[in-house]
Amino acid sequence: MSYTASVVGASGFTGGELVRLLAGHPEFEVRQATSRSKENRTVGHAHPNLRDLDLRFSSPADLESVDVLFAATPHGVSMERIDAFREAAGTVVDLSADFRLDTEAQYDKWYDGHTRPELLDEAVYALPELTREQLPGADLVASGGCNATATILGLLPLFEADVLSGDEQVVVDVKVGSSEGGAGGGEASSHPERSGVVRPYAPTGHRHEAEIEQFLGIDVSFTVHAVDMTRGASATCHVFPDGPVSKGDLWGAYRGSYEDEPFVELVAGGGGVYRYPEPKAVAGTNRAEVGFELDPENERLVVFSAIDNMMKGSAGQAVHAANVALGIEETAGLAFGGLHPVGAP
Repeated sequence: MSYTASVVGASGFTGGELVRLLAGHPEFEVRQATSRSKENRTVGHAHPNLRDLDLRFSSPADLESVDVLFAATPHGVSMERIDAFREAAGTVVDLSADFRLDTEAQYDKWYDGHTRPELLDEAVYALPELTREQLPGADLVASGGCNATATILGLLPLFEADVLSGDEQVVVDVKVGSSEGGAGGGEASSHPERSGVVRPYAPTGHRHEAEIEQFLGIDVSFTVHAVDMTRGASATCHVFPDGPVSKGDLWGAYRGSYEDEPFVELVAGGGGVYRYPEPKAVAGTNRAEVGFELDPENERLVVFSAIDNMMKGSAGQAVHAANVALGIEETAGLAFGGLHPVGAP
């Protein structure tokens, strides 16, 4: 069975990735790609890698009827237009932050409130490694934030295997590429300003903390740095367990959680150049790399995770979740394994 799809906000970086994935997906047919600023232009005008597609941007005010609508819009748009989105499609996958959190109080604290809080209970978080059982049949799916995704994937096995209880101190440092700022990221994301930097841009209070706290039940000390790469999010988590933890405990936890996951690979201090997770190794893919190391002298556990922020952290996660929600083979349309060597991701 094939499904028709539209992408709202298709001229942005993530919107372009969605169109690329859906156009190559064996079960999807892209019917519409919307853009206010590029209406009537070809999709290839904004995304040169998609020049072969016979598709033009249309107005987001004129939504076609499709099976699945993917919304790659700025925060606040989807909650205002959700009725129109749901009228146009039986399944809505939102890539903004509008439906990621459970309660209105969380949006009051972390964002600027919420205009449709009655719908928050209906939304299912899009990360299949976390919510696979809730996704089948879901008609409102909320893709996770890229920094939260990297962090959750790194730490989740420790909680599933009861290595951690949630009372331990956890310090998370994330390095992210410039594409996280979007196509309109502004001066701070421009190449002359971004080149060569390791810049703390969210030392405290990053909004993605809310997702980590919601799904792992912990308070984290969370800092994000902007670095000189285009794609990628790399999380280093410093965990201080209450009791002793062995390498065997860690391998058991991570294998138990991820051995059968199609898009998570364990990279924990092996041989070669790429001994721990690196964004460069997963650029353009829906894969996440996760690894760890023990520091027994300081009673510390260091967890590493790396994703492509626009794929596993956004568009790829959204398509993966849609596959599960619709009963499609999970890996459909997401088989690209990356390239090596590559330049800056």
